[in-house]
Amino acid sequence: MGKCPECGTWDSLVEQVTAKTSTSGRATRTQINQPTPLPQIVLGETERLPVRGSELARVLGGGIVPGSVVLIGGDPGIGKSTLLLQLSAQFAHDVGPVLYVSAEESQQQIKLRSSRLGINPDELFVLAETNLDAALASIEQMQPKLVIVDSIQTIYSEDFTSAAGSVTQVREGAMRLLRMAKEHNISMFLVGHVTKEGAIAGPRVLEHIVDVVLYLEGDRFHQYRLIRGVKNRFGSTNEVGVFEMSQAGMIEVANPSQVFLAERSAGTPGSTVAVTLEGTRPLLIEVQALTSHTANAQPRRTANGFDPNRLVMLVAVLAKRVGLPLFNQDIYVNVVGGLRINEPAVDVAVATAIASSYRNQRVDPHMVLVGEVGLSGELRSVSQLERRLNEAAKLGFTRALVPQFDPLPQFAGFETQGVRALGEAVRGALVGQPAPSQGEPSTAETVYEPDDDEFD
Repeated sequence: MGKCPECGTWDSLVEQVTAKTSTSGRATRTQINQPTPLPQIVLGETERLPVRGSELARVLGGGIVPGSVVLIGGDPGIGKSTLLLQLSAQFAHDVGPVLYVSAEESQQQIKLRSSRLGINPDELFVLAETNLDAALASIEQMQPKLVIVDSIQTIYSEDFTSAAGSVTQVREGAMRLLRMAKEHNISMFLVGHVTKEGAIAGPRVLEHIVDVVLYLEGDRFHQYRLIRGVKNRFGSTNEVGVFEMSQAGMIEVANPSQVFLAERSAGTPGSTVAVTLEGTRPLLIEVQALTSHTANAQPRRTANGFDPNRLVMLVAVLAKRVGLPLFNQDIYVNVVGGLRINEPAVDVAVATAIASSYRNQRVDPHMVLVGEVGLSGELRSVSQLERRLNEAAKLGFTRALVPQFDPLPQFAGFETQGVRALGEAVRGALVGQPAPSQGEPSTAETVYEPDDDEFD
């Protein structure tokens, strides 16, 4: 057009050329990487950045790798922000400047939490920002050693019209933060929300983009938290760290086995001690079981911290191979401390706790039980048995009931008993005569006493 439609003048239009930007916010590449033979690649010395405390360092593989991106997820209120704020303060004091990008809380809210935790380092900088471009500009200008983004679902880019938390925003936001971390060798921690199923919200590719994926687990109404790695390019994914939530923040638990057994009521029917293995760390946990007579056609099978399907299998094995008539019993199993145990090595402890509660006989309080139970009632071996029993001996236990194989681990002052079948394990673990249930008379109708042939 030669005439301006606004003012009506002629030859007043001026052409302005603007650079075309990519919809994903990617910068135009000016240099193309060339393939290099593997023997010619120079491997530089990469020292992990130190993390104060052994629990988080164990899960990360020994420390924070420079330029790595870590995604940490967990239920709301589980302690993700508290843990990362403590990590930021320690890192800022020991290593260098840290930028805490908060897209959910204001600077005053973070200041209130830091005051409650007694955190006030000079090298910790707080940025309350939801715009991704503004956050990236601050990171590039400041060049910190560590960046915390809380959270990846609430930060957005103006290059996209979708709302924050959408698939496009989460994926592209993680990609741009990853690019910034790799180009400037900046370590990053991203906080991720979780769905009702417990998985990190957003596209699955989010977990493929980052280097490390951690989950903070535990019941928000219990004080203990477990941080577990499900992906780690720089270390093992079998490690677990134990923390205790208190008024002073997340406190590391140096000896979690002793803590989980601190309130144990030894000698109570339905209580056993199992030794599970979380990575390279053996944990002694208390397993509780309760059986109650019911008139319902479908008795309940409830498990807290244990696989419900495996509980149903163990009840069937007890009924078929051991001879316990549990068809009219409601059965409840609880792992003390809010832990979630998936290892089959606790099978014999769960089954023995059920038998103990049903017969109202206590289990030897100085005994630990380790072993996997098969469908035919046999006990199968577990890995690293010697390490498990060594941990039990350190905590004062004197006996262990384990699957039979040669040779069995032996320790001074510690007796290791090998058994081949679940019936033999129940018979060897229960001590004393069946006691009357609380509020019930000691009669043959209320207490079931199977013969030894039934155990066999």
